[in-house]
Amino acid sequence: NHSIALKQWADVIIHVPLHEHESHTVNVAEAQTKAQALAKIPVACDYPDVFPEELPGLPPDRDVEFRIDLVLGTVPVSKRPYRMAPDELKELKTQLQEQLDKGFIWPSSSPWGCPALFVEKKDQGGKRLCVDYRLLNAVTVKNKYPLPHIDNLFDQLGGVTVFSKIDLRSGYHQIKVQEEDIPKTAFSTRYGLYEYLVMSFGLTNAPAFFMYLMNSVFMNELDKFVVVFIDDILVYSKNEKEHEEHLEHKLYAKFSKCAFWLKEVAFLGHILSAKGVAVDPSKVEDVLNWKQPQTVTEIRSFLGLAGYYCRFIKDFSRISKPMTTLTQKNAKFAWSPKCEEAFRTLKKLLTSAPVLAQPDITKPFDVYCDASGSGLGCVLMQEGRVISYASSEPRKHEVNYPTHDLELLAVVYALKKWRHYLLGNTCHIYTDHKSLKYIFTQPELNMRQILIKDYDLEVHYHPGKANVVADALSRKAHCNFIEARPTVRVLCCEIGEIQMPIVLEAKLYNLVLEPTIKDQIIAAQKQDKGTAHIREGLDEKKRACFTLDDEGDLWFKNRLVVPKDMELRKKILDEAHTSMFTMHPESNKMYQDLKQKFWWTHMKREIAKYVSECDRVKAEHLKPAGMLQPLEIPTWKWEDVHMDFIVGLPRT
Repeated sequence: NHSIALKQWADVIIHVPLHEHESHTVNVAEAQTKAQALAKIPVACDYPDVFPEELPGLPPDRDVEFRIDLVLGTVPVSKRPYRMAPDELKELKTQLQEQLDKGFIWPSSSPWGCPALFVEKKDQGGKRLCVDYRLLNAVTVKNKYPLPHIDNLFDQLGGVTVFSKIDLRSGYHQIKVQEEDIPKTAFSTRYGLYEYLVMSFGLTNAPAFFMYLMNSVFMNELDKFVVVFIDDILVYSKNEKEHEEHLEHKLYAKFSKCAFWLKEVAFLGHILSAKGVAVDPSKVEDVLNWKQPQTVTEIRSFLGLAGYYCRFIKDFSRISKPMTTLTQKNAKFAWSPKCEEAFRTLKKLLTSAPVLAQPDITKPFDVYCDASGSGLGCVLMQEGRVISYASSEPRKHEVNYPTHDLELLAVVYALKKWRHYLLGNTCHIYTDHKSLKYIFTQPELNMRQILIKDYDLEVHYHPGKANVVADALSRKAHCNFIEARPTVRVLCCEIGEIQMPIVLEAKLYNLVLEPTIKDQIIAAQKQDKGTAHIREGLDEKKRACFTLDDEGDLWFKNRLVVPKDMELRKKILDEAHTSMFTMHPESNKMYQDLKQKFWWTHMKREIAKYVSECDRVKAEHLKPAGMLQPLEIPTWKWEDVHMDFIVGLPRT
């Protein structure tokens, strides 16, 4: 008897350990198609009445009903109906009759009235009848019922391997409107005035009431086997017997939008699986084609999407700083090359975000912290896997802090950011500032040190060269890119001193797979005939500028000789010109930077040719555009009218 919880609202995702349903999970997965029959799906087939073609009528009476509280002194507001195309009028008449037959609406004589309109449906196409309730919403007292933090919802899903997603049919229409507030929902159409008996789309407090109702229904189950976010519900259980207890409140689901026994599922813009949490590709697929923002509003729109996934992006706050600066009050809108670089970098990172592990609160956490005048960087890890990234820009007065206080600020920022994980659990803090190890031995503690005392933590010294992740989050890359990663030899020695085998293995694994530019140059020297010829003639006076070091590498006046390998040279030029650290320098600046470390024949000429072919550099020297400004998008039809006048035509 598979009495799984199909009772719930909007999106319901049921999680069951794989081993308990292994016998039919594979069969269902193989047969899963959009046209799959209800009878073939375990659990769902036991509740055919949960998946009706249409809702049978008004929802039953419940303890929670939707109400509309108005600002004191408000008088009824109304607006004449919007004009519609012939096809829309035909659809309007059909949908009005359908809702009248179901009892969702009835004719009204209310002094209130907001215009009806259509919006496109995402799942099946067609049109959904909605109401423009902006006039009513403006005089409605806003309900401040809190919404849960999405990351908190995901933290409870560790160990889940099988998913089932269920979407309720017309979730809002399953909540009645309080009787005295029904006249306020009145809407005007070409065919008369009607009012809703059930909650409608577009009402400002509808999400808050839905959230309140869901919490009321699941209060005893929250954080046990249910998590709720408005109309998205996640149900997870350890066995079948527990699922049988979940069926108490009956609601109706939409079968065409349900999916059962999946190993990964899309939920709230993320992909959930046994591996962890990842960005939903369907939510960011348009990011690559996102055009350059032309207004502050467009910048905020882009940063809003990027900020939603900031936990997946290392150094998010610093990367986005050139763009966020333009959104500040009284800031002049001037799209600079730094803004363009930040824009492109965020698009790239959003579309290639990693899979983050789910935390296990029964095991200790590792926090790597680093700070500099340009930012704070932190990484939360557990058993060598990243759980979350975090970075922040220091305030104006914090930039002037001494190194000790700045490093302590990074630790405090991490503890506040991940307090819900770290408070009450063992935590290991790794920092490259050695004096922080003795923070608890001081006779007098300041406010930040007192805050740290609330946590069960140990502070460990972690050399900057080993703390590459957090260090990268906190610093601008002014260092030479050939030295951006420590050598394997130095890394082994310094990590070995602090006896951290897990960190040692992880870092060495990455470093071995990613050889540095210097290693590639040295390997190319040994295969190049030109450098071999130079080695043979080192005793000649004209070759006095060339030397060999102890390892046999060829140098020219303390500059590494780059052999005639065009692919390798192009890689060096790309790194020095188009990487996120260099910002497309002009020819002379690029040459001055590269000649500090490298040498090859006709080096300056090749750099000049390379820069001259860069489209970005060309664009910066073009004649600036005129004063044309894009017009704001109107909120509705016929709000703006534009006309062109042609004069001087002969009279006819």
